[in-house]
Amino acid sequence: MLFNSLDFGVFLPIVFLLYWIVAQKNIKLQNALIVIASYLFYGWWDWRFLSLILFSTIIDYAVGQKLRNEEKEVKRKMLLWTSIIVNLGFLGFFKYYNFFLENFVDAFSLFGIEINSNSLNIVLPLGISFYTFQTLSYTIDVYNRKLEPTKDFIAFSAFVCFFPQLVAGPIERATNLLPQFYKKRTFEYHKAVDGMRQILWGLFKKVVIADNCAEFANQIFNNSADMNGSTLVLGAIFFTFQIYGDFSGYSDIAIGTSRLFGFNLKQNFSTPYFSRDIAEFWRRWHISLSTWFRDYLYIPLGGSRGGTWMKIRNTFAIFIVSGFWHGANWTFIIWGALNAIYFLPLLLLNKNRINTDVVAQNKNIPSLKELLLMINTFMLTVFAWIFFRAENISHAFSYINTIFSELIFTIPEFQNMKQAGITLLLIMFFMIIEWFGRKEKYAYENIKNINDTFKRHIIYILTIVIILMFGNFQENQFIYFQF
Repeated sequence: MLFNSLDFGVFLPIVFLLYWIVAQKNIKLQNALIVIASYLFYGWWDWRFLSLILFSTIIDYAVGQKLRNEEKEVKRKMLLWTSIIVNLGFLGFFKYYNFFLENFVDAFSLFGIEINSNSLNIVLPLGISFYTFQTLSYTIDVYNRKLEPTKDFIAFSAFVCFFPQLVAGPIERATNLLPQFYKKRTFEYHKAVDGMRQILWGLFKKVVIADNCAEFANQIFNNSADMNGSTLVLGAIFFTFQIYGDFSGYSDIAIGTSRLFGFNLKQNFSTPYFSRDIAEFWRRWHISLSTWFRDYLYIPLGGSRGGTWMKIRNTFAIFIVSGFWHGANWTFIIWGALNAIYFLPLLLLNKNRINTDVVAQNKNIPSLKELLLMINTFMLTVFAWIFFRAENISHAFSYINTIFSELIFTIPEFQNMKQAGITLLLIMFFMIIEWFGRKEKYAYENIKNINDTFKRHIIYILTIVIILMFGNFQENQFIYFQF
């Protein structure tokens, strides 16, 4: 079930009404309804994989209960590793089995040894990377005594499978989201309005920006061998806004939908394309994943506390693992390593935290220095996205070689140039709104500061009109579903 589908348009109001009318006075009933709705939401795609979510839920709940009274460190570690092995085992099998098998066979072929093996036709369970990391955070926090294990299985189940963020995040920590399932939730009009506002902005990002950009990004990347350099540059730019509009749009819809039910999820994107260096970019891009790797991988490895070698090792570790998390392809690993290379000089020179405020904090326009820094960071990001989007490494290098040839000075040529021009204008309009909303948790949030109700409603109506006029309504899948 997609957020931008008619199915979800029917599903959400029904669940909303049942939640606030039928189950309003009973927290346990509300939580049970969330579990049922979440399983229906996920099972709409493929009911067979509901067993994975249920099994992971049972394992981590049971481990948490055992950790409650266990004082022996050896047994506590055994319980922790049980959860890690089970969760990462499922993730490894479904997502990486064929990758490791194929590379194992290729490695032996270099020595002239032929190994006969057959890859499996494995269907990747939707959102497995997201709910796996979410349940792992619970077990790790309980193990580290940062969180009291819950006795409420229904509340824990709701935390694991909460449908707004089940398949593509944000990856919520148990310390933030789980306690919200214990508290009585009452309908608050202003929260619901804010949630609807964020959903509207998320839909704009998805169907107007991401899906229109996808049409041209796919056309150019899929036929890159026949394209000139300037066209390939445009293809990379279209993909840059496709992935941002798609994923941040999903996050906005997820966060907004959660607010309709009385829940507060953490911000997942904060205008990353206005970053002045790559460190700032990663503080603003996919925040829930970046902080997850920081807290559960980077810091346990020693963070930046050790010597130069440890800093280099840990930086490459977190970025390469982050890349590999995105997909079983060497292109993602190179994408991660490339971002590590971008980040490392800032870390070694102690300049990785110099841009922690909002760009042009008290101004409407950036300074020349800020503008140049933003352009530089954006160009580095666009270049890295080529590896992320390419089918394989050879495709990525072929794509880049064409860009940096004399063909870059030619006029772009591809189908539907007029529509592409309109899409570029929509991107400019989108970025202007993002710029003036850069201090907020999402760009449209500052509309609430307009006191004139009529003006606010005009803005909402105009947004809906733009979505209806320029939106791509082919029910395109969210790009992060593949992760």
